[in-house]
Amino acid sequence: MSKPALLKLYAADHPPQRPMFVYLPGMDGSGELFGLQSTGLKSHFDIRCLVIPGDDRSSWESLALQVVQLIRREAGTAPVYLCGESFGACLALRVVALAPALASHLILINSASSFHRFPWLQWVANLTAWIAPPLYKSSAVTSLPMLANLSRIDAANRQALLRAMGAVSQDSAAWRLMLLSQFRLEPLRLQRITAPTLLVASLGDRLLPSLEEAQRLAALFPNPRIYPLPHSGHASLLEDGVNLGAILAAVDFLPHRDRDRPSLAPEGHHAPLAS
Repeated sequence: MSKPALLKLYAADHPPQRPMFVYLPGMDGSGELFGLQSTGLKSHFDIRCLVIPGDDRSSWESLALQVVQLIRREAGTAPVYLCGESFGACLALRVVALAPALASHLILINSASSFHRFPWLQWVANLTAWIAPPLYKSSAVTSLPMLANLSRIDAANRQALLRAMGAVSQDSAAWRLMLLSQFRLEPLRLQRITAPTLLVASLGDRLLPSLEEAQRLAALFPNPRIYPLPHSGHASLLEDGVNLGAILAAVDFLPHRDRDRPSLAPEGHHAPLAS
């Protein structure tokens, strides 16, 4: 069973005392789609990205333990901003449940923690391992409108999304969907997490009810904020006008020394909602 590894990004550009921003990717497991957002964050953070090898078949428990060990080894005494998107948000929840003091800030984007509550998604998860390989390959194109608001994503990022989806083998996709089917919030005791928690939720998500799930998660955390993206789909970080750095500035999530720097709010977005 392969172990995931942290991919170091932009580390040479920053002094080592910067807080570490750790991104846990969605179903693709590569983190390559985070490049659009990392540009606006690299002046504030030492950015790292988890890479889950395509042949990895770790359980949630094993994945979370490996991530905790990697972060502790890499971060040292630096504050850790832990950010998970979709599948990665579920992993982030498992990580902070295992190590409640690990993250100084927690950021969850369109968490897929509601996956198990939808029978049609359970059906997709069960079917993925058994469909013919040509049908699996074509499913990336047919499922794209469910995954993303294509009117807000330029051609280059659409192609990047398709490549990332196509790079996930059928076995890996089936395994990760099975993990989502098994994921439950109840055993995690999230009330113990004292880190400020930002829940970014797309109101135009066609795949999962991201705002409802953000509200459900907010009720479990002692220190939550909800930031709605009124026009965004599930893959919101690829969209024009979605700037994670500006969102963090708007909710006072940037490192202390950066908070007085001017920052533009994301175009077309409403003010963040307190939970």
